[in-house]
Amino acid sequence: MIPLLHDFEGETVLVFGGGRVGARKARRFAREADVVVVSPEFADEGFGGAERVRASPAPDDVPLWFDRTDPALAVAATNDGDLNDAIEAEARERGVLVNRADESGGRDPGSVVVPATVRDDPVVAAIATGGRSPALSRHLRERVESELAGAGGMAELTAEIRSELKADGVPPERRREAVRAVVRSDRVWKALDSGNAKPRQVAADVIEDLPGDTA
Repeated sequence: MIPLLHDFEGETVLVFGGGRVGARKARRFAREADVVVVSPEFADEGFGGAERVRASPAPDDVPLWFDRTDPALAVAATNDGDLNDAIEAEARERGVLVNRADESGGRDPGSVVVPATVRDDPVVAAIATGGRSPALSRHLRERVESELAGAGGMAELTAEIRSELKADGVPPERRREAVRAVVRSDRVWKALDSGNAKPRQVAADVIEDLPGDTA
């Protein structure tokens, strides 16, 4: 499987199943998509503001829910294998992405695996084990979290630097050299982490120390 980032803004994610897994899936997507969760009952967990519809759909009812919500992604998170089969089949027939929470390992074309993610916006890192070891995914996510601390601020800072250097007419190779120096500078990372120093000024000092002229 090839990891991709998908923009769900303005789209609907349809989740079948209101248990712990369905709640987790709903929370994951509710930050960006409109999420509808269909289930006869709901776990005592947060659903991230998703719309919850109390219903007990049978396999034959699945097309009606697709018609009603027009989802970009369907999540089969029930404990009914026949119902999950119907959800997957309907999604494939309509060309809708599908995530089956009751399967691991091999996946058919069009399947979606929802990875463990670490965010420091706008930076995001995804971790997946092919469904083989959720425990390992969680462990690696915890390790990556510490490595990504400050990455969002670094992304914003270097974006500003690139734009300013380009506006100043600095050649592309010199721009890349300057940004690489900032990204690799412990001084800049410490400034971003401390909140006391001015990261922009520290970055400017790093660039000024480069051999040659970036101006």
